[in-house]
Amino acid sequence: MKIGNHADKPAAPATAKTATPAPASSQAPAAGASAIPVAADPSAKIELSSTASSLLSTQDGTFDADKVARISKSIEDGSFKVNHEAIADKLISNAQELLTKVQS
Repeated sequence: MKIGNHADKPAAPATAKTATPAPASSQAPAAGASAIPVAADPSAKIELSSTASSLLSTQDGTFDADKVARISKSIEDGSFKVNHEAIADKLISNAQELLTKVQS
């Protein structure tokens, strides 16, 4: 899928509007990049599938920073071990759960 202007839709014409100057920052546009924001195509619509919606609604939003730090440290010192069987079991379990939700 190509992102950008479609062949059947002409590019938006440039307007003579002046943009307000952006404050100087380290996030200035690259050389040759336009500082004027481009409006989105009003016909563009985004819709999530029912599967994506159910996945987003089941997340509890918790984040265990200590666990991440422990795993990062064990990766750095070479002691991290991957339990392939546990990963495979959880992948199969999650796939079965999703299939059950989709079928019902």
